[in-house]
Amino acid sequence: MDAFMAWMTDSFAPKMNRLARNPWLAAVQEAILDAMPLILIGSFATLFNIIRDVFPNMPDISMLSNFSFGLMGLYLAYLVPATIMEKKKHKRTSRQAGLAGMAMFLMVAYPTFDDSGNVTFVFSSLGTGGMVAALVAGLFVAAIMNLFAKHTFFSEDSSIPDFITVWFDTLIPITLCLIIGWIFTFVLHISIFNMIYLIFLPFLTIGQSFWGFVLLNFIGYAFLYTFGISTWVIYPITSAICLQGIGDNMALVAAGHAAINIHTSETVRLFLVGGGGSTLALGFMLLLAKSERLRVIGRATIIPSLCNINEPLVFGAPIAFNPLLMVPMWIIGIIGPTVTYLAMAWRLVPIPSATFNIWYLPSPLVGYLGTRSISGLILVLVIFALSWIVYYPFFKVYDKQCVAQEQGDRNKKESLVAKRSQRAVSAARS
Repeated sequence: MDAFMAWMTDSFAPKMNRLARNPWLAAVQEAILDAMPLILIGSFATLFNIIRDVFPNMPDISMLSNFSFGLMGLYLAYLVPATIMEKKKHKRTSRQAGLAGMAMFLMVAYPTFDDSGNVTFVFSSLGTGGMVAALVAGLFVAAIMNLFAKHTFFSEDSSIPDFITVWFDTLIPITLCLIIGWIFTFVLHISIFNMIYLIFLPFLTIGQSFWGFVLLNFIGYAFLYTFGISTWVIYPITSAICLQGIGDNMALVAAGHAAINIHTSETVRLFLVGGGGSTLALGFMLLLAKSERLRVIGRATIIPSLCNINEPLVFGAPIAFNPLLMVPMWIIGIIGPTVTYLAMAWRLVPIPSATFNIWYLPSPLVGYLGTRSISGLILVLVIFALSWIVYYPFFKVYDKQCVAQEQGDRNKKESLVAKRSQRAVSAARS
């Protein structure tokens, strides 16, 4: 174990840190962190409405979630290009890049117009369901704006106000971005959402197989999630597989046969202990972190995590765009579905044969009620233990780095205070 931790600290972590320092990757991570307050508001609004299911007289605050986390795609469309431009030392055009990103995203979100001029958006396309489109639009706009930022129509000693030079210097790149978005959406009639659906369409035919189950859930609940992309982007495929699977199981059991379809929503929830990527173990680790920042994040995210709402943790720790924590999520993203599928294929755990949609209960209860067996509960505990083993070494390295960074920040502040005190003393003496 000591040799492995030494390799993690001396070899793996430095390579991941070099990757994380890439300005494009770092900018996307920072953009997501900037939206963290809205993610937290949306998550706690969802948690409040879960309580409302028990006490129906409580007010419905779902709109708080809709207009906070529910607009995540729109926020990222602005924040990604704006942050990239700042990282690239083009701060004077960062806000214009953000606005262009929003405009292009709204185009590729594929709005429809009626004869009266009314525009209609599918609301989910502006939130987590549109995060792929938001990232594509934001990165594309940033690339174009960064390219043109190296050129200006005005000399450095020009007497023209800066805001006017920015107007003219950004006209061409913004126009180019909008023309490309217009051609893509309204001339060629290409929808990013349809493209995603077509990419994952083959999974419909292999969805109930071992490889289909493992790959689809790894991609949706681990791989894409580490890039800030919600599993909602492939929901049309997964829901079709899961709904047909549980429907056939119910019919088979009603006819006196055994359930045979493993890939159902009820099964998937068994390995999502704490949410996508099985992050509940990591949530408890954050509470025990030496880093003050990580402990604060742990306290803020543990209650939603117990109810399988882990967006605050994924975007707050963060796991998204953080190579040190992306890798363990990928590993458990393969192990979890594999262990779950084999446990049911070998009849160690019953295959669900009835719908169970109360996903927000703590995972052990989901395991017991979803399979109606103690073995389902035991499976959840096994997944939790495996996720702890997988996340722990990566967490220790990340915690150590965060502590070092916090100490460095404190030293800088103390040095700055000391310098100010010295200047004040010198000024008083003079």
